[in-house]
Amino acid sequence: MYIRPVQRHDLDALTILAKNSGVGVTSLPDNKQKMQAKLEQALMSFEQSNAKEDRLYLFALVDEDTNDVAGICALEASIGHEDVWYNFHVGKSVHASRDIGVHKVTQTLYLSNDLTGSSEIATLFLMPDYRKDQNGQLLSRSRYLFLAEFPELFDEYIIAEMRGYSDEEGRSPFWDSLGRHFFQMEFSDADYLTGLGNKAFIAELMPKFPIYVPMLSDEAQSVIGRVHPHTEPALAMLKSEGFDFNGYVDIFDAGPSVSAKIKDIRAVKESHIQRVGLSERGPLPDLNDKHGLLLVSNRKFDDFRVTLVSRGAAGDDTLWLTQKQASTLNVTEGDTVRVVSLRPTENAS
Repeated sequence: MYIRPVQRHDLDALTILAKNSGVGVTSLPDNKQKMQAKLEQALMSFEQSNAKEDRLYLFALVDEDTNDVAGICALEASIGHEDVWYNFHVGKSVHASRDIGVHKVTQTLYLSNDLTGSSEIATLFLMPDYRKDQNGQLLSRSRYLFLAEFPELFDEYIIAEMRGYSDEEGRSPFWDSLGRHFFQMEFSDADYLTGLGNKAFIAELMPKFPIYVPMLSDEAQSVIGRVHPHTEPALAMLKSEGFDFNGYVDIFDAGPSVSAKIKDIRAVKESHIQRVGLSERGPLPDLNDKHGLLLVSNRKFDDFRVTLVSRGAAGDDTLWLTQKQASTLNVTEGDTVRVVSLRPTENAS
């Protein structure tokens, strides 16, 4: 398995991924025309033919044996320029009276555009049949090597919006208690419209005054900042890299937003450069040994590649690759690659 930029012929594969992603993944709309536009934006970004702040770097996880696209992930250079970026800021309101002995701190939600201009880690989805053999780790963490190689293309801070809690029928308690009263549509419909880029209705219909959280249902209050069960591994992965909750939640499902300084992300800080050496029988990666694997990128921009190799392939300043691994990365002997451990070493057990 390896990571590469999306290509023009990937449209049908991207459409299948979008269809399988389900409710709540707004960056993968189940709409071929919108996926075509997203693909075109990504192609322009890798050609550097659009404005830097408009760039979307979209990467595919490819099965080398079949050439099937098994997953997708993305980096947004800067959010909130073409489409207004909305979040609720989770704050506090204090009501106090010394005369009657009351001091009440109430949680509030304020409609906010504060995260505008941040870069974003986005659009992570892996087909169910490929959720094994460290593929999810490769897909998610590969982006950090791109950030490490090309930090000038991104903001100082990068965020990730996490899919909020909804039940097996796609029902969002937060939406049912709040959004439904203003939008008069199902959560899935609002979610779909957002994915299509139709966001003007949010500003037109969402209340401009703070929402007092105790006025929501108990069930809605309990899911503020809570992720969908399928998203819990992705959140744990981000936290292990140094991301943390930044005080903002999604306006539809109250999923949390997490953020970090790019330079402080574990895989960015710990990544280093090694020279490629070729070995006829280098150690092959053991995908069951999750702490014995390295992420390796070829340091190229428009032909960016990432794959997994064994930690045993790394010498002092040389990374020993088989010819097949070198071909997968599109490198030759003497080229340089960027290397980092797949997982934080302090989590090893």
